[in-house]
Amino acid sequence: MDKNRLSRVLGIDYGDRRIGLALSDPLRIIAKPLTIIDRQKTEDYFSAILRIAKENETGTIVVGVPYTMKGKHSKQTNVVEEFMEQLKSSSEIPVVGIDERLSSVAAEKALQLQAIKTGHKKGRVDETAAAILLQEYLDSRS
Repeated sequence: MDKNRLSRVLGIDYGDRRIGLALSDPLRIIAKPLTIIDRQKTEDYFSAILRIAKENETGTIVVGVPYTMKGKHSKQTNVVEEFMEQLKSSSEIPVVGIDERLSSVAAEKALQLQAIKTGHKKGRVDETAAAILLQEYLDSRS
């Protein structure tokens, strides 16, 4: 097995207020929610993301790209693509985009099925959405 295969994948659900993060296991089989970064409280969120990636021996970063329901670009798609370009230029870690349509809806439903209220815990939705999009990426690679 190559070295990159035994490294973790960091999933990112990028939002205007919060950035949800999820992490895979070293074998890249299972994704789990990790944390959120509140952009209003963390001025240099790029450094925070890169520090988390380094601490967790991340070999790939996967970012959810929000296309419209028809698969078209939106204003938010452009914002996320710009974020991805900044990540790519700030790190040697490969950055991959994945279609994230409906990942936040799926995250809310998953949390509701676990009887976790999401009204005041939007961060849980964001980190769970990151785990869902990361799991989709991991499943597509196996």
